Amino acid sequence: MMAKKSSQFWALLLFSIGVFMAQLDNGIISSALTTINRSYDVTDNWGAWGITIYTLGLAISLPIVGKLSDRYGRKKLFIIETVLFGIGSLLVAFSPSFGFYLAARFIQALGGGGIFIIGNSHILSTVEPSKQAKYLGLLGAMNGVAAVLGPNVGSFLLDLTGNWHILFLINVPIAIFLFILASMKLKESADPSPGRLDLIGIIILSFAILSIMYGLTNIDIDFWASFKQFEVSGFIGAGIVLFIVLMIYERALERKKDGDPILPVHLIKQPRFLMVLLIGALSGGILAGMIFIPAFTENVLGITAEKSGYWMTPLALAAGVGAGLGGILVTKRGPVFTVIMSGLIAAIGFALFPLWIEVKWQFVVSSMIAGVGIGVILGAPLNILATEGLKSDKGSALASLSLFRQIGMTIAPTIYAGFIARAYNNMDNLFKNDFQDVLQGNIAQASLSKDALGELAQIGQQMASVSGSIDSNQINEIVGSIQDPALKEVILNSVSEITKRAAENGYGGLYWSAAILGVLIIVASLVLAPLREKVSTPRAE
Repeated sequence: MMAKKSSQFWALLLFSIGVFMAQLDNGIISSALTTINRSYDVTDNWGAWGITIYTLGLAISLPIVGKLSDRYGRKKLFIIETVLFGIGSLLVAFSPSFGFYLAARFIQALGGGGIFIIGNSHILSTVEPSKQAKYLGLLGAMNGVAAVLGPNVGSFLLDLTGNWHILFLINVPIAIFLFILASMKLKESADPSPGRLDLIGIIILSFAILSIMYGLTNIDIDFWASFKQFEVSGFIGAGIVLFIVLMIYERALERKKDGDPILPVHLIKQPRFLMVLLIGALSGGILAGMIFIPAFTENVLGITAEKSGYWMTPLALAAGVGAGLGGILVTKRGPVFTVIMSGLIAAIGFALFPLWIEVKWQFVVSSMIAGVGIGVILGAPLNILATEGLKSDKGSALASLSLFRQIGMTIAPTIYAGFIARAYNNMDNLFKNDFQDVLQGNIAQASLSKDALGELAQIGQQMASVSGSIDSNQINEIVGSIQDPALKEVILNSVSEITKRAAENGYGGLYWSAAILGVLIIVASLVLAPLREKVSTPRAE
């Protein structure tokens, strides 16, 4: 018994550190992206590929690593993933060119993408059911906290050292530590399968995911208009065709006695599992709402750009609490109830952004509520729903869930950014309709000198008497010509207020959308509940 407890302790410790390391790196680069782009002298569009190539690598590696860990052993795959991630990090830090840097980022993704899957499937295969939710909740907490702390840690290290290379070099000693301890302390677990490894399926799956994710990353702010472009619809369509070909091939392979398909075809055909995958995609969309929180604090609350990343911390801490809470709720009330609660809490938290937030303390409260909801769904409930009743293929099931979550995280930011873009494009209408009222109110509150009032009278025909035809370009011209400092401040404050209204409109639409995704998670969970009655599971709902 003591040996078993010791084995579980080391497994949980190693997987927790591995998950934290891999997920931290996924967010840490965002704080250094501009610096990296300058060091390689590339445009922002090209520089964004430092994140895009990592996303593509994650999407490709998830189902493959999940299957390989089931087949060959999770200890072996964890060690391989850790080594790959460490080598990739070292190569990124010393990349001599931008092309080499992108290739190294892809290697990093191949290594980091599977650690969370391996950890979860190991727990589900080796830990007694009564403790699974608690352990999965802890891994989810590490995953969520690392994702949100990444930009904060990156900003801190960049400010401290002024060197972006250190952001990746810190992974190397951690990877070495994990390699040594995993080799010594981690017990092997596997769901061995007969037959040859499905190399043809791996190749088709890789190209299908690569094509779809590439198409998704090319979607512009105008979401629907983007599909007229071949770079979007062409690649997404090709990926879908490849997936259809893959499913036909995998079904044929599954019928063979020695067939061992890379995808869990028998699961994908089940409505219950498909509904879990849908919830996974919706949860990815909610997670993507976190990306815009620094910009929200900057544009709506007036936080400086240098400090905006630190305001992710309340949500990060709450996500950690939520992941632990999710484990407790799964044990006491079951996974479906827990997923419903996560959707409800996240929906309330994000709805408070447009409904309630006016000052910083209200933002802290609202973001912590949203963080709890995000943390709950990051942990145990969806992982248990995806693998319940399975004696094998746990890694493949979890990998499929993570892939759909990744797809949700890829699509949602484009939809969210569209709300912001449309709001700022509508700013001229705000100036035409609201600026004069705002300006007159600010003038009434200010103590302007006679000279200022005289100057205001001189530009009155340009501004106050244009009868609603003024726009942002005219305002900029007027502000540049003003001589009196007090008058200029009044007008700048008025412009700032109109700009803030535009930001509030844009971010309001964004976070209303995130709240709606929370409601859709609740609806999907209610549809899922009766489908689970046909599944044999040791945990009653």
